[in-house]
Amino acid sequence: MEEKKPLEEKKKGLLGKIKEATDDKEEQLAILSTFVRLGILVWSGGILTLAYIQLPPALGIPEQKLDPTFIASVFTGVLATFGVQAAKKNGDGTFKAQGGGGGITKADLQELINAAKETAPAQVIRVEQAPLVISAVEPKNAKTDKGSQST
Repeated sequence: MEEKKPLEEKKKGLLGKIKEATDDKEEQLAILSTFVRLGILVWSGGILTLAYIQLPPALGIPEQKLDPTFIASVFTGVLATFGVQAAKKNGDGTFKAQGGGGGITKADLQELINAAKETAPAQVIRVEQAPLVISAVEPKNAKTDKGSQST
């Protein structure tokens, strides 16, 4: 009698586990892109931290003189992809997001729409067949056109 040995599964890496967990390719790419962004966030955060702290001399790592501007822009850019925005403290102790993006209210939007209607009423015509030629021509005179047809 032979006993069947269970097949030993190969250990799967991170990518193998992601493929197994989700069947959709777009979902797999979304998960992978999140991990890449997290890696960049951790890297840039670490570099920024090292730029502002002084390591103990016992470690034997020489002090690096670098301009953290680029790393800070990478850090804030990656944070923005996760929906985190920098804030600025107002004089009254409250915080306001920098850049002012997305701070429009429904009333402000309605006011802008009404102002646009009053200043420049327009109509959009969509033509889906090409080619289209628009040219200026003299309008036809109804009296002369009727007379020429009756003769």
